[in-house]
Amino acid sequence: MIYPKIPLAQSIIQICLAKGVTDIVISPGSRNAPLTIGFASNPEFNCYSIADERSAAFFGLGLAQQLKKPVALVCTSGSALLNYYPAVSEAFYSQIPLIVISADRPKSKIDIGDGQTIRQENVYANHILLSANLEEDASPENDALINKAIAVARYDKGPVHINAPFEEPLYETTNMPTVQVDVQLISPPVYQLDEVPENAAIWNTAAKKLVLVGVNEPGTIDAEIINYLATDPTVVVMTETTSNLHHDSFLNSIDTIITPFTADDFEAWKPDVLLTFGGMVVSKRVKAWLRKYKPQHHWHVDPLRAYDTYSALTKHFTVTPSEFFGAFLPLVTPGTGTYKETALSLKAYRKVKHDIYQEKIPFSDHKVFGSLLPTLPVGSQLQISNSSAIRYAQLFDIHAGVEVFCNRGTSGIDGSSSTAVGAAVASGKQTVLLTGDISFLYDSNAFWNSYVPESFRVILINNAGGGIFRILPGHTENAVFNTFFETTHHHTAEHLARMFGFDYITATDEASLNTGLNGFYDLTGKPKILEIFTPMRENDHILLQYFKELV
Repeated sequence: MIYPKIPLAQSIIQICLAKGVTDIVISPGSRNAPLTIGFASNPEFNCYSIADERSAAFFGLGLAQQLKKPVALVCTSGSALLNYYPAVSEAFYSQIPLIVISADRPKSKIDIGDGQTIRQENVYANHILLSANLEEDASPENDALINKAIAVARYDKGPVHINAPFEEPLYETTNMPTVQVDVQLISPPVYQLDEVPENAAIWNTAAKKLVLVGVNEPGTIDAEIINYLATDPTVVVMTETTSNLHHDSFLNSIDTIITPFTADDFEAWKPDVLLTFGGMVVSKRVKAWLRKYKPQHHWHVDPLRAYDTYSALTKHFTVTPSEFFGAFLPLVTPGTGTYKETALSLKAYRKVKHDIYQEKIPFSDHKVFGSLLPTLPVGSQLQISNSSAIRYAQLFDIHAGVEVFCNRGTSGIDGSSSTAVGAAVASGKQTVLLTGDISFLYDSNAFWNSYVPESFRVILINNAGGGIFRILPGHTENAVFNTFFETTHHHTAEHLARMFGFDYITATDEASLNTGLNGFYDLTGKPKILEIFTPMRENDHILLQYFKELV
């Protein structure tokens, strides 16, 4: 076994190993050499080398998303650390445990006009759960900070930053560790479930209860809970593709249901009680509705955080949904009313209108999503990029056997591809990345590594620019819009596919799409990209007309 000679690096490595932090994403550099040598020389660590720090951080995010335990990112000093920031902010809002370990210059060398000597301490102050600024020498105080940082990442589910100053020489090694570390046992916090009887009484007297589910991990809601929510006549459940929660009685396409509503409809559907759990919600329309037509009670269930998304929050239950419903269900009784019946009737009506429209429209983004999503293999994992892709996906059914993920913490396009690759590596499942052209090109370094599985699939919708700006208010066809908003381009993925060793397939109409999908998910020894070209100037009209024809 080889250890770095620097005692502080030994401390970090030994405590990580003792605490089970064994997945390490390393970006090459010199100042972090003591950490790189120590982690990469120990077979008990799973180390990944990702050159681009922004991509590396999202790759680590994808690993942690699937492993459900802390993953460490290791980088050199200077701007390398700043390139982690987009993924750090995503981890912060998506409650994903990341441990950033940055090598630094000694404090005496900061701000003296030398290279890569930026102010690294507390650099993520606004989006970090804990900043552990270590001293240069190994010490009990440093050990305590490292232990605490790992515990916070694990139990509070989010990013922490360990900043470690190293003095040269950096590459010296030893066969045995020269420091003994203090590995501290830090117990998880205990959360209390209070006021359940009082809230159950409110629930039992309410005629209209709306359960709205945001980003939710697959398989976390018990069948008994789903059955209750599905059968109570006074409960309507709204889900999204990222909710990973399925039942025929749930409304899984919120925008399809409520976009055609009149003011009277919104008022009639206003819930007495809004119960939410899960992470961020995609639908802007449901947020606008509930902010204007506020429920009397809004309860959010989450062990850690409760955002007042609808400016109506009245109660935060600091437990998991399963723990909440385990205590809640014995105290509630099914109500009487027509809230669910009305919702299911409207769902059936909208489905008929949806199918008629889908059948008659020409080849377009809308048509493509309707054709693609039913082809996803059961047991696979779908990673969706942000912007248009995640919004189109909300309008269609996805098989309950497909797990769905998207970086909705900050809703950025910057790391969707890198996250998908990391998730594919960690899960071992066939992973399909469904992405738009701008997001794909923005994060093309996601494939600049040796870890992309042969089963990995990219479905790339290329409409020659940021198509979402065409459906937002204020769209005007002119040079300013095309250049600075939509960022119109003529690039394709062909050469990137060749460079990164992907099989490359194209589609330009329904016939070529069907041909491209034939055998697309089969294993052939290489990952694959299916690039689908859709008409830039027709997509927005087809989407906007869709909502008009649902009435």
